[in-house]
Amino acid sequence: MTTVTTKFDKPIKAPAFREVSLARKVKNNIATGLVWACFAVALIPLVWVLWVVVARGFDAIISSGWWGKSLKGVLPEDFAGGVYHAIYGTLVQAGVAGIISVPLGVMAAIYLVEYGRGRLAKVTTFMVDILAGVPSIVAALFVFALWIATLGLPQSGFAVSLALVLLMLPVVVRSSEEMLKLVPDELREASYALGIPKWKTILRVVVPTALPGMISGILLAVARVMGETAPVLVLVGYSRSINYNLFDGNMASLPLLMYQELTNPEKAGEMRVWGAALTLILIIALLYLAAAVLNRLLTRNR
Repeated sequence: MTTVTTKFDKPIKAPAFREVSLARKVKNNIATGLVWACFAVALIPLVWVLWVVVARGFDAIISSGWWGKSLKGVLPEDFAGGVYHAIYGTLVQAGVAGIISVPLGVMAAIYLVEYGRGRLAKVTTFMVDILAGVPSIVAALFVFALWIATLGLPQSGFAVSLALVLLMLPVVVRSSEEMLKLVPDELREASYALGIPKWKTILRVVVPTALPGMISGILLAVARVMGETAPVLVLVGYSRSINYNLFDGNMASLPLLMYQELTNPEKAGEMRVWGAALTLILIIALLYLAAAVLNRLLTRNR
């Protein structure tokens, strides 16, 4: 048996490794050092703010009744009672805003990614971009003009929720849209090849695949609107006792409580301000932690 050799049988020599020059090493080290320096500079104010809030608000949050009582009957100069009424108002207002904005935002994101090709998609994208840049005070004034001045409805926690919807909706749309875009087209094509209609492919394949990232974005959007101050200042009055009626009457929240106690010159008012700030940070941190844990669990079980 003979062996045929051609010119293509010649071994191909890999190019010789060129040692990185000293100048490139120096530039790389300088760039790395600048990145770490910028990170440290950005971290300093964050750590300082957290340290100050924890140091000044820790005594308040560990006091008896802080988590389970309101300020009903408590004098401004007495440090007693708690912020249970404000925690309830914050969670309820943000929760109702989430109930309204999450379905609307997710459906808008599905439309833009899966169906949006015409003029309506361009208008929707433009409106989402506009809402993303609207300041919170503008959203609050719009709800005030429509809900209270035009329709004659009373100031309430529900009016605050409507303003929070305007602030939360673009965040939900954008985060859900980006997660849906990350779903590989091969999954859609494989589903279509099996004869599954598009709407069922979206519900059974696309959305479950993107669900971990979508849930993380939704929880982060809820955490973002919890600290908004302008809607509660414009759309609802402050109450030192708890109000379970979302549609009527004054209702406290943690941002509104901090604003009210800033006018209290007593030491008790200062302690309540720092305690409420630390409480709000802890609640938002728990939401971020829940988003991370839920994202990991869904990713692992997928």
